[in-house]
Amino acid sequence: MTAIGFEAPGGADVLRTETLAVPQPKAGEVLIRVAWAGVNRPDCIQRAGLYPPPPGASPILGLEVSGEIVALGEGVDPAHLGQTVCALTPGGGYAEYCAAPAGHCLPVPEGLSLKEAAALPETLFTVWHNVFQRGMAREGETLLVHGGTSGIGTMAIMLAKAFDMAVIVTCGDEAKCEAAIEIGANHAINYKTSDFVDTVQALTGGKGVELVLDMVSGDYVPRNLKCLAEDGRHVTIAVLGGMQATLNMAVVMSKRLTLTGSTLRPRTDAFKTALCDEIEQVAWPLVADGTIRPVMDKSFPLAEAAAAHARMEAGDHIGKIVLQVAADG
Repeated sequence: MTAIGFEAPGGADVLRTETLAVPQPKAGEVLIRVAWAGVNRPDCIQRAGLYPPPPGASPILGLEVSGEIVALGEGVDPAHLGQTVCALTPGGGYAEYCAAPAGHCLPVPEGLSLKEAAALPETLFTVWHNVFQRGMAREGETLLVHGGTSGIGTMAIMLAKAFDMAVIVTCGDEAKCEAAIEIGANHAINYKTSDFVDTVQALTGGKGVELVLDMVSGDYVPRNLKCLAEDGRHVTIAVLGGMQATLNMAVVMSKRLTLTGSTLRPRTDAFKTALCDEIEQVAWPLVADGTIRPVMDKSFPLAEAAAAHARMEAGDHIGKIVLQVAADG
């Protein structure tokens, strides 16, 4: 099969096509003939040599795919064979065939293209776990999201709005702020021209927000805490601005704040299967009825994965970048 690999870590230009053996599904896994693969920030970090795959995972980049199940591992229900699915994968998505646990697959509903389906699993699983499970989001609350037009940001807007929350986002320019409002955000703050702490306080009448979804970390964390209401929750899912933060713990105590965070990829297959089951029951109906559709940026042929990574790292994208793997995808 054709896949994307790299000889040594580096910039986007190290990516190249390779010919590799088709993976064989292990017990509990399915083999997917990939139609489309999603591109995510962790792919770029892995390519740079800073995010090695967990033990046993494919070294090939790619954490989400869509396509047809063409083979089954031991113990998988035969009814899965031939199904059209999208899947969260531990790796291996940038290839013509990808193995994934059967429990990490979701059926592609009528009306959802395979291109759109490949753009859903990584962001949907991440946002559901961090905003709704770890962040304990509730109807009527306000969520602050940094990076409002990223794949994660756009999914967070749509899911939060679907569950009757208000959403404030930060973006790096006016065009992205306008795009975030069109997607459904109640307010979008240009962090380059406004202090988001002051603006959040003004927008909430000094109360603050109940929940912050943070992809920046670093010096954003103490500023985020100033944005939180009493009993607020701060959830970190990436450290693009640095891994260290200096906090005033008296603020945490006086406002009774909760600080948490997670990384999804190293979690056990059993955990991700349980997460997938909950998503299929509670959130997937919103995909099936068209309430949620991924915001799509630009697609590239598999062979042009380097260009897809360059676009993501330039930060100009709005929504999801995907790779077309199958010609008939």
